[in-house]
Amino acid sequence: MTTHQIVLIPGDGIGPEVAAATTRVLKAAEAPVEWVEHHAGIAALETEGEVLPEQTLDAVRERGLALKGPCTTPVGEGFTSVNVQLRKRLDLYAAVRPVRNLPGVRTRYEGVDLVVIRENTEGLYSGIENEVTQGVVTSLKVATERASTRIAHAAFRYARDRGREKVTVMHKANIMKMTDGMFIRCARAVRESEGFTDIEYEEVIIDAGCMKLVQDPTQFDVLLLENLYGDVLSDLCAGFVGGLGVIPGANIGDDYAVFEAVHGSAPDIAGKGVANPLALLMSAVMMLNHIADTRGDESSRASATLIREAYNQALSDDAKTRDLGGELGTEEFASAVIERMAR
Repeated sequence: MTTHQIVLIPGDGIGPEVAAATTRVLKAAEAPVEWVEHHAGIAALETEGEVLPEQTLDAVRERGLALKGPCTTPVGEGFTSVNVQLRKRLDLYAAVRPVRNLPGVRTRYEGVDLVVIRENTEGLYSGIENEVTQGVVTSLKVATERASTRIAHAAFRYARDRGREKVTVMHKANIMKMTDGMFIRCARAVRESEGFTDIEYEEVIIDAGCMKLVQDPTQFDVLLLENLYGDVLSDLCAGFVGGLGVIPGANIGDDYAVFEAVHGSAPDIAGKGVANPLALLMSAVMMLNHIADTRGDESSRASATLIREAYNQALSDDAKTRDLGGELGTEEFASAVIERMAR
């Protein structure tokens, strides 16, 4: 059996705790992975003098994959976000965030099962800002045909590979006719020219789309959005199913992929053993499936299925952490998942 070396970035705050719980579950599931630990965020700043050391980036480039806990970027001290740096320097252009209801996690919505796919490298997050004169600042929204085309292709390919039936592009092309207009034109072109016409396609103006989502999120399947819209809507959609603590995340490029818990580092509960490791565990399951898809290792998929079925069963049995209304701590929840894998 092939063993895949994965860079583990534990992160800050509760990051090391949820990372330890996650790696323990993967070991119990006999997932074919070997961890190579590196650091980012405050943990790296304290030892390396920068929030994203070059050796961490080099490690991801060498292995191709990373699992990352939540990282803290110091506020107001001139440091660029760890997440933004990772995406840009590794060209992780597709943010993929599956959103589905989980058993035992009650919310106002039922039957939610959608995926937000967000362009990750440009738009208003290109970081090009300029103070024209005192009190007047411009922020440049960058959109390119190349980036718009490849994210559209990623969305349609994702839908095809996972048996999804519809891709919805949310945009504001009625106002931003050049940038958002190009985004939807590229999506149409990819669908028509690359053989995705069997997948249903629609375009929805973003503000109307938000209303439709809140009214009935089950009418959507795969959402394709530019950077800022995707950032906002991915968190909004997480609210349908219980919040960021029950949502996995991935940042994927042509050569590298980083899977991460998308919630914060929660320093107020760090070290107390009460953090929910589910988001990082779900992201690890995404990673294992990605290994199976890209490297042909079906043992990774078998481990992913075993873990997913076990945490679903744990939640159904009301074996939950406190944020979900249960009584378990971080390691106790990991043990509950491991126990159900052995049944």
